[in-house]
Amino acid sequence: MAPMGIRLSPLGVAVFCLLGLGVLYHLYSGFLAGRFSLFGLSSEPGGGAAAADGGTVDLREMLAVSVLAAVRGGDEVRRVRESNVLHEKSKGKTREGAEDKMTSGDVLSNRKMFYLLKTAFPSVQINTEEHVDAADQEVILWDHKIPEDILKEVTTPKEVPAESVTVWIDPLDATQEYTEDLRKYVTTMVCVAVNGKPVLGVIHKPFSEYTAWAMVDGGSNVKARSSYNEKTPRIVVSRSHSGMVRQVALQTFGNQTTIIPAGGAGYKVLALLDVPDKSQEKADLYIHVTYIKKWDICAGNAILKALGGHMTTLSGEEISYTGSDGIEGGLLASIRMNHQALVRKLPDLEKTGHK
Repeated sequence: MAPMGIRLSPLGVAVFCLLGLGVLYHLYSGFLAGRFSLFGLSSEPGGGAAAADGGTVDLREMLAVSVLAAVRGGDEVRRVRESNVLHEKSKGKTREGAEDKMTSGDVLSNRKMFYLLKTAFPSVQINTEEHVDAADQEVILWDHKIPEDILKEVTTPKEVPAESVTVWIDPLDATQEYTEDLRKYVTTMVCVAVNGKPVLGVIHKPFSEYTAWAMVDGGSNVKARSSYNEKTPRIVVSRSHSGMVRQVALQTFGNQTTIIPAGGAGYKVLALLDVPDKSQEKADLYIHVTYIKKWDICAGNAILKALGGHMTTLSGEEISYTGSDGIEGGLLASIRMNHQALVRKLPDLEKTGHK
């Protein structure tokens, strides 16, 4: 018999114990959440460079981290290539039937770039070309320093809702050329899209250590060239299907048109700009006629848009950087030209792209 005549039933004891365990659980889980957020590992919004409540992120900070990520990834790409131990393997076939290659350079660059961005901005969506293995997780901290060249161009913070942001990473663009030691085509790229629209772009060339960046309605460290040839343009195209574009280009612009086969979408966009890199070829237009992934083109699209240029599908539609990771309609990129007039000149290219 319990004191004062109160009898404790087995059910009452069980309920009391469960309530006690519930209190302990909430106290302990709150403690762990605080510890994880301290190290930028929490899956909840907040922490890192995001606002305390995880509601917004600063695009100027995202630009600084994106530049750093592209350079850090480029260091891995260069180190692996110079070691000449690529551990090359195939991920399968592309739609055109070519080998879709992957190397240690892709994997190690991806790891550095992804975790630097994820630690700094844990609440944003990050899409990357390579698989991210949880077993290889790293906590790569950002020192919160914004480079002077960015501060000079982007003088005030630009905050946007974190949930509106999608980051696209290409840890090694032009892997095929990388395996062939054609180093000038290789880039690492980061793009930030807000509500599907590209607003930040970074293209880094690891072997010449040149980095181009731009923010739409913000600033850039790269500019357009002073003139472009719209009548008989030099057209940069993929090495893998230059013949497909050549036929239509000659019909459209005449026999004086020059076709420049090149590797890597990042390299092709830089070919349209005033780039102080002696290895960089110059072109007036960039045309692609087959399926392409969004991490290949988002950074270039953002840079061109920031400089007043255009990148659309071959039918002139804007490209949305949400949803699926690729586009079917090919692409046309230009700057300081009448882009829609060019679209109308190329009515047959989209059909070619779907062969």
